[in-house]
Amino acid sequence: MTNTKESVVWITGASSGIGKAMAFEWVRLGYKVALSARRRGLLEEIALEIRNLGGEALAVPVDITEEKSIGNAVQSIIDYWGRLDVAVANAGFGVIGSIDRLNAKDWNRQLQVNVVGLALTVKYALPHLMQKQGRIGLVGSVGAYIPNPNVGAYGASKAAVHSIGQTLQVELTGTGVSCTTIHPGFVVSEIAKVDNEGVWHPERPDPRPSNLMWPTDKAAKVMVKAIIKRKRVYIFTTHGRVLVCLQRWFPGLVRTIVSKGPKPE
Repeated sequence: MTNTKESVVWITGASSGIGKAMAFEWVRLGYKVALSARRRGLLEEIALEIRNLGGEALAVPVDITEEKSIGNAVQSIIDYWGRLDVAVANAGFGVIGSIDRLNAKDWNRQLQVNVVGLALTVKYALPHLMQKQGRIGLVGSVGAYIPNPNVGAYGASKAAVHSIGQTLQVELTGTGVSCTTIHPGFVVSEIAKVDNEGVWHPERPDPRPSNLMWPTDKAAKVMVKAIIKRKRVYIFTTHGRVLVCLQRWFPGLVRTIVSKGPKPE
């Protein structure tokens, strides 16, 4: 992209983890960054840190479960900078529990945040992205492709994200706007510390294997690069790619692997 110093990136779920790391990566490349999440205090701290580094940042609190909040966030960005070039729908969380234990409330919250909120993020950003032949980034998961014991609702939501990305790639033909769906494997994040009600518990252990975790800054670099290059689908880490490949050709083996692996409680 040219004239990156004038280009504006909007990231949802930007108060921690991958979203926060992506914000700093976009800033490093010269972009202005609009940061959205529920926790205003954290957003303001991150925005201040970016400004102290010489970048430009705007904290725009949003409740991804409220359509009006999403629309208002986009309008705040346009009112402040007058443009939007990249929208990264990163906000999400994971409901924990086997399929037989989950109730309607669990399913509704999972899909409202990870699917409906993501789709509405695209809806309200798109008219402005079309003016700049911009870019959309959808953050999915390797879980979109493989079995997800005890996090089946999360896997289903990310499979929906993958489908939305494929659909957008067709619907956006001829508009100049690209859609990149990114499916990470294990990346350091706070997702395991959020309960089924969306409440954060800092003391919660993360059951994912630490030796397979990518640091957020490393993940952010490859994710931002994929969006800039307008890739359609980007899967990482190495173990994530291996699992997706095995699922395609040896699904029985993958079922055995995941059945013996660590599971959220």
